[in-house]
Amino acid sequence: MLNRLLAPLLVLASLGAQAQGTVYRCPGPPVLYTDALSPKEAHDKGCRTIEGTPITVVQTAKPRASAAAPSPEARSGEGRVDASQQRVRDDERRRVLQTELRQAEERLGNAQKEFAAGQERRGDERNYQKYLDRMAELKDNLARYEADVQALKREISKLP
Repeated sequence: MLNRLLAPLLVLASLGAQAQGTVYRCPGPPVLYTDALSPKEAHDKGCRTIEGTPITVVQTAKPRASAAAPSPEARSGEGRVDASQQRVRDDERRRVLQTELRQAEERLGNAQKEFAAGQERRGDERNYQKYLDRMAELKDNLARYEADVQALKREISKLP
């Protein structure tokens, strides 16, 4: 009686194992996991068999076409800003950028003064490498502040 009950279970288990087949891991971007190749095709592509490792397949949702590109009717009305409101926004942006530019120019001026004053070795720099490290840091700061000033000037020049 027990053999009659176990026989169908063994048949189902063997069918499940056969249905799964051999899974191959094929190299290349992107790495491909497949069971749709013959052993010869897998060998030709440089694929390896995966044994004893469970494989989980995750399905991702496809993006909706309507979300990717809004219709022309939706684009025409949305996002429009009144000209006077845009002018106010541009003026505010210009004011903020000019304030940042003044601060960056002050930092640059301070860095230039510090660099000019730091040309001589200090008493704690008995080791010449300490002096070189300090000067390199001053030069880096100077270059960074100059780049900041130039970037802010470019941004201001783009404003209407």
